[in-house]
Amino acid sequence: MDQPGSDMLIDSEFDEKLDVADDVAIITPDTDDTMDEVDAEPEPCADEYEAFMAKHMPELFDQETEAETTFTWDIKDWRSLTRREHGPVFECGGHPWRILFFPYGNNVDFASFYLEQGHEEDKVPEDWYACVQFMLVLWNPQDPTMHIVHSATHRFTAAEGDWGFTRFAELRRLFAPSWEDRGRPMVEDNMVKVTAYVRVLKDPTGVLWHNFINYDSKKETGMVGLKNQGATCYLNSLLQSLFFTNAFRKAVYQIPTDEEAAVDRTNSAYSLQRLFYLLQSSNLAVATTDLTQSFGWDSKQIFEQQDVQELSRVLMDKLDEKMKGTEAEGALERMFVGKMKTYISCINVDYESSRLEDFWDIQLNVSGNKNLDDSFKDYVQVETMDGENKYFAEGYGLQDAKKGVIFESFPQVLHLQLKRFEYDINRDAMMKVNDRYEFPEIWDASPYLSEQADGSEPYIYHLHGVLVHSGDLNAGHYYAFLKPTKDGHFYKFDDDRVTRATKREALEENFGGDYTQMNGNIGQRNPYTRTWSAKRSMSAYMLVYIRESRLDSILMHGESVEPPSHLAQRIAEERANMEKRRKEREEAHLYMDIAVASEQNFKHYQGFDIVPWKADPENPAHPKFYRALRATTMSQFTHSVAEDLGLEKDMIRPWAMVNRQNGTCRPDVPITYFDMTVEEASSKFGTKTAQFKIWMETATGRDEEGAPVYGDSAVEAKSQQGSRPVMLFLKFFDTKTQSLFGIGNFYANHQDKVLDISPQIMKLMGWPAGTSFKLSEEIKQNMIEAMKPKVTLAQSEIQDGDIITVQRILSDKEVAQVTAAGGFVEAKDYYDFLLNRIHVEFAPRLGADVLKFPIFPLSLSKKMTYDQMAAKVAEFLKVEPTHLRFTTINAGGKPKLVVKHTQPGTLQNILFPGAYNYSAASMQKSDALFYEVLEMSLKELEQRKAMKITWLPEGITKEEEYTLMIPRTALVSEILEALQKKANLSDEVMQNVQVYEAHNNKFYKTLAPDFGVMGIQDYLQLYAAVFPEEDSPRKIPVFHFDKEPSKVHGVPFVFPLKEGEAFSETKQRLSDYTKIKGKQFDKIKFALLSKPHFSRPEYIGDAEILWDLVGSRDDIYLAFDHVNKTRSFWGKTDSIFIR
Repeated sequence: MDQPGSDMLIDSEFDEKLDVADDVAIITPDTDDTMDEVDAEPEPCADEYEAFMAKHMPELFDQETEAETTFTWDIKDWRSLTRREHGPVFECGGHPWRILFFPYGNNVDFASFYLEQGHEEDKVPEDWYACVQFMLVLWNPQDPTMHIVHSATHRFTAAEGDWGFTRFAELRRLFAPSWEDRGRPMVEDNMVKVTAYVRVLKDPTGVLWHNFINYDSKKETGMVGLKNQGATCYLNSLLQSLFFTNAFRKAVYQIPTDEEAAVDRTNSAYSLQRLFYLLQSSNLAVATTDLTQSFGWDSKQIFEQQDVQELSRVLMDKLDEKMKGTEAEGALERMFVGKMKTYISCINVDYESSRLEDFWDIQLNVSGNKNLDDSFKDYVQVETMDGENKYFAEGYGLQDAKKGVIFESFPQVLHLQLKRFEYDINRDAMMKVNDRYEFPEIWDASPYLSEQADGSEPYIYHLHGVLVHSGDLNAGHYYAFLKPTKDGHFYKFDDDRVTRATKREALEENFGGDYTQMNGNIGQRNPYTRTWSAKRSMSAYMLVYIRESRLDSILMHGESVEPPSHLAQRIAEERANMEKRRKEREEAHLYMDIAVASEQNFKHYQGFDIVPWKADPENPAHPKFYRALRATTMSQFTHSVAEDLGLEKDMIRPWAMVNRQNGTCRPDVPITYFDMTVEEASSKFGTKTAQFKIWMETATGRDEEGAPVYGDSAVEAKSQQGSRPVMLFLKFFDTKTQSLFGIGNFYANHQDKVLDISPQIMKLMGWPAGTSFKLSEEIKQNMIEAMKPKVTLAQSEIQDGDIITVQRILSDKEVAQVTAAGGFVEAKDYYDFLLNRIHVEFAPRLGADVLKFPIFPLSLSKKMTYDQMAAKVAEFLKVEPTHLRFTTINAGGKPKLVVKHTQPGTLQNILFPGAYNYSAASMQKSDALFYEVLEMSLKELEQRKAMKITWLPEGITKEEEYTLMIPRTALVSEILEALQKKANLSDEVMQNVQVYEAHNNKFYKTLAPDFGVMGIQDYLQLYAAVFPEEDSPRKIPVFHFDKEPSKVHGVPFVFPLKEGEAFSETKQRLSDYTKIKGKQFDKIKFALLSKPHFSRPEYIGDAEILWDLVGSRDDIYLAFDHVNKTRSFWGKTDSIFIR
């Protein structure tokens, strides 16, 4: 809405979600000198309404008029009008209208005119709207040839009830004595007329010129969209298509997930069921995050658009696998799988070679074809094999033949992939094909079926979905037009927005090709390249057709698709938990977290301080964390904790814990103000910047009156100044078990000597009289000091919450025994061990060693040297420490750097490289190392070279990688000896093994047994294999690629050629040579490629002779074109995967 106070409407910046031509109000100022000079027709006057409208406001292309009218308002006494005036109400299209006029300008020096809905104030229906093309004309009644024209289009709503022109005409010029040299003013005698031309347009989709502010897809269409995670619009369009293929949704619901659903969110079948259920039941757009997480995708896949055809196939394969053994088994094949026959049929003899194949979708050429039928004619086109290209028919020799493809059946749901992206040989790049390509709403597939096909039902197909790509190869957006019901309308599914669409929007506007040229229009701006083009940037790339005879069963007309009952229950629980968390977030300011430690925690704890202040409900040494209302009194809180601990509510007393300057956290004072709130107690007694921590002291019993008795009441008072009870904590260092645990807390008088507390300690420890022991105080982690027996606690600076450690005094014999076992005899030394203790996990580095050697943790000291660490690991594994090699681990869990056994320093230096090696420290795990048990010592190993070699035991179908430690001066024959030992190969096998090098998955050269190891470069791949022996003077190198020659993969090799051998026989030898058999071999296409660019594959026919094709060329390769199933998931050409 052009609000009062704003300027004339200006087209907004381009928005990817809005089509400029359709969704932005367009204002076009006209003047009476815009007539084409060569137009002989006279300019109509402003009072010739019909002619004036035809001239200045023609009907909009592709829009249908509901009603139109003109209305003229006589404006008199202009200068005496108020600041804001309304014209009389008039009607058009069943809606009231009026002109809004600011005679002195809407905060500008221009007269301002607007068209405004004419409903009474505050009585505009909430959902009211009208799509209007309008024009306002200001003209002189005494000379109608003098006029000012402005036109616009707008969607009028209750919120945007007026639209027009703040700067309609400059006031100074309106009242000037001569308007544009006409000899009279525009506003003459203080009078003027303004005519409103209003055309109300039909809006079949309900979203014409919609700004989509507060648009509710569910309310408007009954359906919801899917949220885009980054670049997942291609996924969203495919998912919506599958969702509205109701039989598919039903089959997905039939996959049993009730047992897995509760525990496994990585199950892609359950995640898809969950997504479909939410699309059925939610009122808002649904997120696909859970689904992509179940696929195993991360940000790499989320922010990179992938191939929809590949995604569709991978998803279908995964779901088909999960449906096996369930009631849904075979449902997808029945729905989506058709059959085609590839054949070579002899013309003059009765011989045909054919192969029947299943297909899930069909890829059709767009380039060079005008429509769908042209593409199918191109697909089934028959090639004649004659002349030099005759077919070798077994038993008949070379024959003229016809070669082609014919369909035996089409599926119930037909997915057609349109090849909108093709390699442009001139640009040497993939380009989008934006040519016009038509497809019908109803299509007959029968002309492309074989004569033997089952014709019991007609092969008439109805268009169900059009998946669209807008943009170019490098930047674009995907959305879908779908027809959810048999006789319903098309709807546009654009990520989170669903809108109704016209048939023209779904079909014709996605044919591609040129824009309709009108009034010299050069086209429209590409949403993604920001350039103007006469070619449409949006075009269909996938079509979904449903067989007419199966429409009811596929769309399940009149039936509802019921999700499994456990889905609704699980999602209801999720929503309840989300609501609970939301409420907790909203009420978080009313609550506070309180950590409570008790004597039981202290007794289970082995370490520094009283307890570890971390939340770990599984560890009995860790305190318990409570969430309490800030207004809870200390009395109420204490009673709640007592109940939780299983104690009587008056038998515990809270102490406030404080953080001391030395880094410890100890009890400070008991909290005796029971009417104080926990927030007030935290503010008064706790540490201001830290969480409120409490020590709960347990009473020792009750007195005669039943009141709880605490330890301080039993402390004998003394007359000295400063005499008071102090609460102390006792720990026991056990030299036998090498452990340090809490015993409990007790009280002593501050003026007692250390010697005086011996009886209490003996009692707590349960020791007999006469037991010798010594005490030390735990001041902080690195400060443990012995206590002098004759010094008072006050002189020792002992206070509430201090920790005393007791240990027996050992005999010389006991000391020797403990020392010999590698233990500690002094508490101070054990504290130092705890300070430097680190738990390190050791894992075997090589995959094969995982079966022989365990993953295990060890508690070590950071002060250990490399040799001491190796000795500890060797002791656990029962191997020689000199035969161990360690490797650090990066943050991703992969090997990083081998640890040098000669390096100085400690385990601290190995695991924490330090400030001067920031990159190593930031990318390295500090609590784990890989280990290897070597066949030789590290010193001997330094004289050898690590050689990686891939052993091929069965053609090229199986690969076994070994790392061999070979002397640097060795020969290839020694590599083979080491391989024989490592892979446990027989002498008979080794006689025929050959070693060859490869680079970038292409054969490089064969290595003779006497070739030196030093001549093998590290960047080369090394293979050892036994291939069938064939005497041939000529061999050809072979490699593999996936669709494009640049996408190499697999194991390369050399293959012997045979003179005069037809390629049909060569293929059999290739199968025997590589051990690739059956369907896997049948999927391979064979081609010749020439160096250096490997640009265009020359595919080989069965009748051709490879020997002749190769000729004398030595720059030629034989290539296997097939899918790379071992591709990594990193890089633009990565394949899509679903785990």
